[in-house]
Amino acid sequence: MLEVSDISKIYGTRTVVDRVSFTVPKGEILGFLGPNGAGKTTTMRIITGYVPPTSGTVRVAGFDVQEQPLEVKRRLGYLPEHPPLYPEMLVRPYLEFTARIRGVPRRQLKARTDRALERCGLQAVAGRLIGVLSKGYQQRVGLAQAILHEPDLLILDEPTVGLDPNQIAEIRRLIKSFAGEHTVILSTHILAEVTKTCNRVMIINDGRIAAEDTLEALEARGGGGRVTVRFARRADGAEAALRALAGVASVDHLEEGLAFTVAMRPGQDVREEIAALAVGRGWGLVEMRLVTRSLEEIFIDIIRGDTVSGAPLPGPEAAA
Repeated sequence: MLEVSDISKIYGTRTVVDRVSFTVPKGEILGFLGPNGAGKTTTMRIITGYVPPTSGTVRVAGFDVQEQPLEVKRRLGYLPEHPPLYPEMLVRPYLEFTARIRGVPRRQLKARTDRALERCGLQAVAGRLIGVLSKGYQQRVGLAQAILHEPDLLILDEPTVGLDPNQIAEIRRLIKSFAGEHTVILSTHILAEVTKTCNRVMIINDGRIAAEDTLEALEARGGGGRVTVRFARRADGAEAALRALAGVASVDHLEEGLAFTVAMRPGQDVREEIAALAVGRGWGLVEMRLVTRSLEEIFIDIIRGDTVSGAPLPGPEAAA
């Protein structure tokens, strides 16, 4: 559905986007993650044709964004960080106006508008001025204008910024409902947005792709490497015995002789050996818990260029 090939954007001497390449298949929701100033919004603007790349190409449904912009825009819905709304217009007339601009045939105008109102939960405010709506409802109107023409690709840039918790939950549910019918790119720096809505994650930093994988695979990089164990009785010598197990990288005590955190080497799982050791020594194993790292911790490691689970993170060249 979307093919981004080696795009760069340079302003003067500053490279904002640096040789970024990725693809997004039909029906997927991709979380485009990165700190502020990482190049997310510029990349989104290049994909939508709002900003031309210095080099590289972007194709949407096989059409080149620079060479066939009208064909691309027919297949593209875009919600920028600040929705393009006219506060003095009523919701329904605004959406009908937007649909005409989008090239929706006159005979389909009412049906498309009704469907967008229903999908975005706007029926109750269809006759109200946009300017008097809450921030959450204005975001819904912005989403409705983006999906009116039933685009193949939907680009959402920080869609929940400035919303309260209830509004955020509602917008997340709405975005998730787009999966399968639309290909979605969700650009954000809020990790909860990704975990709640996306199938796959791409992390950008300093204008380059730092990591790209499914949520499960990213979490697996940082998870499964540590185990917390707790014994019923004080286990003298347990720290040294645990450290001697093959596959154990390090051992830290949480409570002297009673509780420990065991870090396992990459690709190793020593939980069975720990259990056997505890039974054999009569320590009385009362807890053994796998400690997984949060996406936030993994994200911070990637942005800092650290390693995860003892293996170097993929560089931009490998990811792009």
